[in-house]
Formats: sequence, structure tokens, C-alpha cells
Amino acid sequence: MLTCLIPAFLLAGAIVTFISRETIIGYLGAAARKLSSFGIAAGGSFFVAACSCTVIPVSSGIYYGGAGIGATFILLWVAPAANVLALVYTGSILGVQMVIFRLASALLMSFVVGFVMAYAFYQEEKGRVSNIQISGGQLMTRQGVILLLLLVAWLLAPNYIVSKGPYWQKAVVWAIGLIIVFVYAWKFIERDKLKAWGRESWWFVRMIFPLLLAGVFLVGIIGALLPEQWIETWLGGSGLRQSFLATMIGAITYFATMTEAPFVDTLMNLGMGKGPALALLLTGPGISLPNWLAIARVFGTKKALVYVLTIIVLGTVVGWIAGFILQ
Repeated sequence: MLTCLIPAFLLAGAIVTFISRETIIGYLGAAARKLSSFGIAAGGSFFVAACSCTVIPVSSGIYYGGAGIGATFILLWVAPAANVLALVYTGSILGVQMVIFRLASALLMSFVVGFVMAYAFYQEEKGRVSNIQISGGQLMTRQGVILLLLLVAWLLAPNYIVSKGPYWQKAVVWAIGLIIVFVYAWKFIERDKLKAWGRESWWFVRMIFPLLLAGVFLVGIIGALLPEQWIETWLGGSGLRQSFLATMIGAITYFATMTEAPFVDTLMNLGMGKGPALALLLTGPGISLPNWLAIARVFGTKKALVYVLTIIVLGTVVGWIAGFILQ
């Protein structure tokens, strides 16, 4: 997780530090048109190859920068559930049909999630946005734009460049990205901005990182104790029960991005139905126990409960319906 989380924390801090709040509020704020802001959030999330834990610093960065709760939680969902890297890898293992259903389902679910979160916390959003202080001036400096692009490239490069290689190769790519970002920031970013960036990034680390570690540890124990034969027995077929169980397994288990496809392929070879397979493809990388804990810490327990329950219901229904179509 660390090679993904460090760039993600720095990116979150950079979003708050270098992007003007007018930009975020104008395009993704609670007052923006829902279909427009949700579409931008979903479309942009498609290119962020992040797992359920890595995406939390990024989404919290745009939230505290002024984005509405609906757009924020769309990013939380789409980036891990249907990013372009995971879709390409899914297609190479499970075929084009499963990719199409995964993409369509994730995007449909994202708009439902956006509307549920926006209207469930409508009054709170009105008060939060009115308290955000908007200052005038330039939307973003050229140096800030380049830095954010470098951070995004650093976050994505290890998985894009070394998609199937050994981990040490990803670590080398990550280290090269670190050097490039460090050198550029030191030479071209003002010292007061660097200090502000460090403070914002450290705030996200303190808020999120301890719970992510605890959650990943618990998931590892659950994964070791859960009998594989039980999964094979209860996930065969395409009924509502199978889809719900697959959704719950995905909702608890932590999957790094791209690891869900080979796992689901193995279970399908053992008799898992296509409907439950889609439910697991969506919820496995989309949410996890560490994800629940971190969301509750950053956004509040009520938002975490509404979001997780919405995803579980949607994942179950989508998997159930897909089970009839994909037979």
C-alpha cells in the first residue's frame, strides 16, 4: 500500500494547497448542477487507478477544497471500482462482456451514490459550503499545474508501466517518480507553499493512515480464517443470496487495484456464477473494511454508513440482475 499511499497523500495536500477553491466549487461544489458535476467526477475518476484505500486521501482533498459530497463520493466509488487500468486487465482475463458490464454498472451506481449522498446530507452541505471562504485571484499557477500532473503520474506510473512485473520493478519506477517530484518542487515551488503543502499532506496522513493499517491487518486475518470451500459452495449460481454474499465478501476484503480480476477468475473456474462475480468485481476493489474505517474517520460515521449500505444494496441488485443477463 505504501507506494500508492505516499503519492496519494501528497496529491491530496497539493489539491488543497494549489487549486483555487473557486475551481472546485464551480465544477464540483454542492451548488453546481448535479448531472454536470457528477459526470465530471465520474469521468475524471475513470483515469485514477487507485484502490479503495488510496483514493480516500484524494477524495478528501477535493472535499475539503470545496467539492460537494455527491461528487466526492462518486470519486470514492468509480476510481477503485472501474478505473481504466483495472478494466483493461479485467478484459484480458475475463473477456469483453464482463468489462462492459463492469463499466456500465459502476457508472450507473456512481450516479445513484451521488444523488443519495447529496440529498441525504442536503442541509449539512448547505451549511458547509456557505462556511467555505473563497478568495479571489488566479485559479492555479503554472508551477502548481505541473506539480499536480507530476504527482498524478507518480501515483499511476508503477501500475501502468509495470502492470505484470515483479514488485521490485514497480518500486524502481516509484523511486524515480519520487526523485522527479522532489527535484521539481524544490526548484520551482515557493518555500511558503511547500510548507503549506507539507502541513496539508500531514493532516491527511494523521487522519487516515493509522486506520488503514488497522483495517488491512484485520482483513488479512479474515482472509486467512475464511474457508475457501465455503466460498465455492455458497457463490455458485446467480441468485439473490449468492449476489449478496459476493457483495459482502467484496465489501469487507481489501483488494489492491487489478488483483480482483485473477481472484474472481479463480472462483469462476471453481463454479462461481457470473452475477456474483460481477458483484465481487465491483465491491472488491470499490470498498473494504479499511475503507469503511477511514471514511468514518474523515467524513463522519453517518456518511460512511449511508455510503457503505448504498453500495451493498446496489452491488447485490446489480449482481442479481446481471446473473440473468450473463448466463
